Amino acid sequence: MENNKKNVVKTLCRMCDDHCGINVYLENDEIVDIDGSNHYWNRGRICVKGRAGVDLFNGKDRILKPLKKVNGKFVEIGLEQALNEISKKVLKIKEEYGARSFGIWKGEAVGFAQQEELARRFIHAFGSPNYFSNDSQCFVGRWIGYSLVAGAWMAQPDFENSKCILLWGANPPNAHPNMTQYIMRAKGKGAKIIAIDSRLSHIARQAHVFAQVRPGTDGALAHGIMRLLIERDGIDKEFIRKYTQGYDKLKEYVKEFTDEYVERETGVDRNILHQIVDFIIQGRPHVINYVGNGLEHHENGINNIRACACIDALVASFDQKGGNFMPEGFGQRKLTLYDELPLTHLKPIGADKFPVLYEYRQECHTMTAMNTILSQDPYPLKGMIIIGANPALTNPNTKKVVKALKSLDLLVVRELFMSETAELADYVLPAASYLERSEMHCHGMHQVVALTNRICTIPEVQDEYQFLHDIAHSVGIGEYFPWENEDKLNEWLVEPTDVSIDILKQNPEGYQYKPLRYKKWEEKLNNGEKPFNTKSGKIELYSEYLDSLGYDGLPVYKSPDYIENKDDEYPYTMITGARKLIYYHGRNRNFKRFRTAIPGPEVELHPVDAAKLNVKDGDAVIITSQIGSLEIPVKIRHEKEIMPGMIQITHGWKEANVNLITHDDRFDPIDGFPLMKSVKVKIEKKEK
Repeated sequence: MENNKKNVVKTLCRMCDDHCGINVYLENDEIVDIDGSNHYWNRGRICVKGRAGVDLFNGKDRILKPLKKVNGKFVEIGLEQALNEISKKVLKIKEEYGARSFGIWKGEAVGFAQQEELARRFIHAFGSPNYFSNDSQCFVGRWIGYSLVAGAWMAQPDFENSKCILLWGANPPNAHPNMTQYIMRAKGKGAKIIAIDSRLSHIARQAHVFAQVRPGTDGALAHGIMRLLIERDGIDKEFIRKYTQGYDKLKEYVKEFTDEYVERETGVDRNILHQIVDFIIQGRPHVINYVGNGLEHHENGINNIRACACIDALVASFDQKGGNFMPEGFGQRKLTLYDELPLTHLKPIGADKFPVLYEYRQECHTMTAMNTILSQDPYPLKGMIIIGANPALTNPNTKKVVKALKSLDLLVVRELFMSETAELADYVLPAASYLERSEMHCHGMHQVVALTNRICTIPEVQDEYQFLHDIAHSVGIGEYFPWENEDKLNEWLVEPTDVSIDILKQNPEGYQYKPLRYKKWEEKLNNGEKPFNTKSGKIELYSEYLDSLGYDGLPVYKSPDYIENKDDEYPYTMITGARKLIYYHGRNRNFKRFRTAIPGPEVELHPVDAAKLNVKDGDAVIITSQIGSLEIPVKIRHEKEIMPGMIQITHGWKEANVNLITHDDRFDPIDGFPLMKSVKVKIEKKEK
């Protein structure tokens, strides 16, 4: 094997969004192995998903030729023919219905940052404001919640130097393994770990405190924490006076969250509540509140997230060493065209219903898009390019999604493997894996930038830039894609910075573009600048912006519907989305080694509920919500792992797609995220 590893290329992994440094080993120009390199972020470590990049690239079921649907079946065609036919049909839609009747949908499989900006650039250059992505139901809820309070989303806090880490609805061992290493190093130096979750997760087993909250009640716990911090003088009064607005209103509001109320609402014992506050006071200001996607998929998600951010403000942990660090940007050029071509007059889909989502993210609302396709209200949406996304599996109310996508005049899907969404397409084009692209990635925690290496190329498999370049030139917007290839684009992007492409090529494991600086808000205030990137320039414990739109200015807590309006017909509460280490949302289930480890879907039940239903492991049950039903095998968990009356189903399984029963008609009112984690359901044993 040693001879096989002589040809080594360093790049970054994209099997999830951690961007770990990797060594890619080639033998006779074929990828034979991947392991971790000494990048700032992962320090030589790599998880099992990272190693499976070999399976991704070499997969026998990869799509390597363009496909066209003819009489209901796919046939291979040449790339030039595919691009020509697609371009003509795109122009036909524009001519008949207007440019805004066409949209583009970017998926997680192709990444964020550069690839996302290319998709945004294309659709606005074409004349349509309708950019969609998986982000309108994942990640952006946290981004908006923290941005409303502090002007930035704390994606990579300074875990290693922290003294107290609160993990809200996050399970890094399964979602972000290398993040776990930072947390464990902090624990080894004395940091207290507090896991707040509805399930006894892997990180909860490592925590000093496990607060098992009822789904969707995190906001009540956060307000109870703030009440105690204020009562016990565990706050930074000087920071609050100089850098926040709305403190007096928040102080008055949190008085409602007594020990008794918090315990009754959340299920968390008041002694645990007090222990959490003890650890925060002992650790401040080196305290981290890290919010996972467990908080996003509730009807009260944004305000629950805002409440968590307010805790950081009270103890002045923003941009502190060992706190929620605020990275400085690399400074590369932007590809988006929102300044030159905002197109807001064309009524971006969902912007009227969820204005905060659109103003903060220029993101159209995918659930509203399904309704628009079917109703043609407020205008027709007739065509879509979907890149590395699988909404027919991952969006709520699957039956409606399938019906909508099938009714489009033109659906083009770019994918590595045949997906549920690709099966609905008129054209399927082979997408490049991360090993076939060159793009920049930044790690905010270390303020490091790296340029990935293009390891291989495959005939008729275009990278994202080349595809959009060719389509743009065919539909008359080529001036917005003038760069010959990805390499020329990268050169243009870095021109305004102090870092050249040559420097990036010489440092494949990352180049630190700026040294870390903490408490930048102090320096900014002294220089007469806005300390924080919010509307007011201060941390907004009370948001006048939200108030002006008719929302609550305070992060007001609203009890979940399953608590407020119990329904005897649907007595169970379902949460979805608990991560499995080897899978990433809907991806990787075609890898044989992973299917061997976790072969199929399951519903997690408490032993008491299993006894009521008279089921054992492996028995099939039918789960029904107000949206639909699915059949799925049972997995009985230990009584401490899950609460009675609550069930959990991991998403991403075609065999038992949980989104057949999730809501596309109930949302958080601020960001429009769908209800997916506190869904009322009923369960019946399937008789043999």
